[in-house]
Amino acid sequence: MLGQSHQKPSPAVSAFNDIMGKHHVLTSARATAPFAKGNRFGGGNVLAVLKPGSLVDMWRALQVCVDHDLIVIPQSANTGLTGGSGPGDQDYDREIVIISTLRINEIHLINDAREAVCLAGSTLFELDDALAAHDREPHSVIGSSSIGASVVGGIANNSGGSQIRKGPAFTKHSIFARVNDEGKVELVNHLGVELGDDPAHILDKLQRGDWAPADVTPPPEDATETEYGEHVRKIADSPARYNANPKFLHEASGSAGKLMVFAVRTRTFPKQKDSTTFYIGTDSPAELEALRRAILTSDMPLPISGEYMGRPSFDLAEKYGKDTFVSVKHAGSREQIKLFALKNWANGVFAKLPFFGQTVADSIAQGAFSLLPQQLPDRMLEYRDRFEHHLLLVVSGDQKQRTEEFLTTFFAEASHDGDFFICTADEAQSAMLHRFGAASAATRYFNLNRDDSSDMITFDVALRRDEDDWLEVLPPEIAEQLHISSYYGHFFCHVLHQDHVAKKGVDPVALKKQMMALLEERGAAVPAEHNYGRLYRVPPEMEAHFKELDPCNVFNPGVGDTSPHRNWA
Repeated sequence: MLGQSHQKPSPAVSAFNDIMGKHHVLTSARATAPFAKGNRFGGGNVLAVLKPGSLVDMWRALQVCVDHDLIVIPQSANTGLTGGSGPGDQDYDREIVIISTLRINEIHLINDAREAVCLAGSTLFELDDALAAHDREPHSVIGSSSIGASVVGGIANNSGGSQIRKGPAFTKHSIFARVNDEGKVELVNHLGVELGDDPAHILDKLQRGDWAPADVTPPPEDATETEYGEHVRKIADSPARYNANPKFLHEASGSAGKLMVFAVRTRTFPKQKDSTTFYIGTDSPAELEALRRAILTSDMPLPISGEYMGRPSFDLAEKYGKDTFVSVKHAGSREQIKLFALKNWANGVFAKLPFFGQTVADSIAQGAFSLLPQQLPDRMLEYRDRFEHHLLLVVSGDQKQRTEEFLTTFFAEASHDGDFFICTADEAQSAMLHRFGAASAATRYFNLNRDDSSDMITFDVALRRDEDDWLEVLPPEIAEQLHISSYYGHFFCHVLHQDHVAKKGVDPVALKKQMMALLEERGAAVPAEHNYGRLYRVPPEMEAHFKELDPCNVFNPGVGDTSPHRNWA
């Protein structure tokens, strides 16, 4: 056809086509966009997106990438929370290939389902489904799992923020590829499963689950919590968990995409049944801190979770997070993932047309869902009007009575001001979904107000465990440069997410440095759990860790590279 391009593919792309077929090698800008651009951050050009259907194909594709001196970005769920799962806009010195693992999602339960071997693309809700028949649950059961987060991605980024008893996702058992000091690809099997010696043979057996029970090392002692439980109880002058903490770094754990992880072996937990949610309100951050310390230092079992949100976050989520709330509550997390994909596709299409912006789908969704009636329960709305600060405290069913007595006594004291109610099942679900919606509400606000805004400024902060003034109060000279500020997070771990939208004309990079300095003065660690994409400068200890994992800088130099030409915020 006249004018049609017949440009011959590069030798690397030809090799990829031979390995997995052209249908699973994406090269056009339109086809690669859903993988190369995150929901919140990140976006750039790539040579190709590969979608292997087997671990052996992943291994072979990696060999081609190394042979052709390509940058490799391993990717499972492209949530785009910090930009680390895709390319950024920095000046890369080589071409980039994204290896998407979502087609490789097998899960093998071992040791009477007390552990699971999860392949590279398996998701948290797939693991949850696999464990349901065994009355067990995965490490993480809420949060980013609702937008399709993977098991490997969670471990690679130390996630699991709401888990007071379990702490960050962590394992010492994984099988991965790395590029050694000599520039050679090597396979490391630390899975605790005997699979042989030849890499292709090992990976084929792994995917098929072809091993005998005797080939598997014994499981850890069964429990509803990990050693993190005792760690978080200590009211110490250091954060409980953060991504540069050596305690939670081991090979795949905390690797942040600097290894090609084929599978992880992760422990599972007895399913928490008949949990009870207490909705707590107060006008004083000090009240919540006193309550936190009283519970952590008591002899009561730890709560399952304790999620904080302030009134500004509540209001923001009520207005700008309704589509997330409604779709997850009434259609489920799987449909939410489809809606995310549809929205991103529509935004990409309309952005190429004249007179349309890059967030048309956001405007349509906002307008459509705003027509729905109020979705939040009356008692939550009443507490929003009564109290500035809100805490969702979830405990095991057998702790309901004791927790109710504890809270009644606590708030009956003259020195304490606040109140609580015990949620019905619908109120508990609504409260947690509303808290989850806060995480996307600021992004929606920014997308709908881009003409009046310069950028989003976000932080993922681990405060000291003994921090009294845990809720940040920005000085006026900073606050006046912001349209909105939203604070929410995992209160008992003292991990907070802070979302800000800067006004038009404000230099967001300079302002973020000012705000970061305030956090560092308080002894806070940043980031707490989202890891080092393009939003946080890598500290020396993490730079050394990443260098050890990837000495030849093959895997995503955008993560862990602090050289001067990189565009770090």
